[in-house]
Amino acid sequence: MMFMNNPPHPTVGLLFNRRAFLRDVALWSAAATVAPPVFRIGGLAQAGEAATPTLAVAKGTDYEALVGKVLEPLGGLEPFFKKGARVVIKPNIAWDRTPEQAATTHPLLVKALVKLCLASGADKVMVFDRSCNDCRRTYVASGIQAAVQSLNDPRATCTYVDDRKFVPVKIQKGKLLTEWSFYKDALDADCYINMPIAKHHGLSTLTLGLKNIMGVIGGKRGQIHQSIAQKLADLNTVLRPKLNLVDATRILLRNGPTGGKLDDVKELHTLIASPDVVAADAYATTLFERAPDALQTTRTAAAMGLGQMDLNKVKMVKV
Repeated sequence: MMFMNNPPHPTVGLLFNRRAFLRDVALWSAAATVAPPVFRIGGLAQAGEAATPTLAVAKGTDYEALVGKVLEPLGGLEPFFKKGARVVIKPNIAWDRTPEQAATTHPLLVKALVKLCLASGADKVMVFDRSCNDCRRTYVASGIQAAVQSLNDPRATCTYVDDRKFVPVKIQKGKLLTEWSFYKDALDADCYINMPIAKHHGLSTLTLGLKNIMGVIGGKRGQIHQSIAQKLADLNTVLRPKLNLVDATRILLRNGPTGGKLDDVKELHTLIASPDVVAADAYATTLFERAPDALQTTRTAAAMGLGQMDLNKVKMVKV
């Protein structure tokens, strides 16, 4: 299915080698093995994850500096990828909203993270999102496209999602979803970084890190909204970020996920970072004066072993 609001890159059709494509799909389809496979691509499930994850929380009004500060307790970016890596940063660019309206990830945070990735030796940094509104509007209104382009570095790109680059993936651990299509660039990344904004959502109560995966899946996403907690958990068993940065510099309290009214926005000047998406979501939930386990999406993901929901079992560092 083609979505005309996301114009394809004119050269992408030339990049697909059929034999390599089928080989990759076979790998992603997770053929039967005795032990869980460990993939080269950084977004997929990793072996030997820390039992006690670190979660860093930083506050400040200098948003570009805030990214570096929140990463310090995690050891910077060095633990997450090697020099020469292909890095994907997945912010929320779904809506035709300005940064002040708190429906999309703040562009200064994205810019700072891209810059740090390049300084840490990334060979390529790709920023994208399968938007809900017309991507040509969302990329401009959010300020993210301009922020990435302002770095004037050919290694950093902010491109529209191309619907021809979604590939089918079998979901081995899925309970409600056994197969779905995922964006090839996200699957291919050496390091996949999840960068959602924390905000209200009319259906799932809040939309945080776990739900941000909606921007890298294809198909009819409306089907995900039925039994959404379990389906999001199923999807997150496939594509697991090496790093999560939750933008809570300003949060949307009502009328999410689109927002629009500045009266619905609360400025917190806060940024959360953790390799554990469940822990990051659990903490972000407390910013809305809710318990860490208040969301069904968080509880379901924790029950499936996707992360630590109990913040008492998380090493928390506040900067």
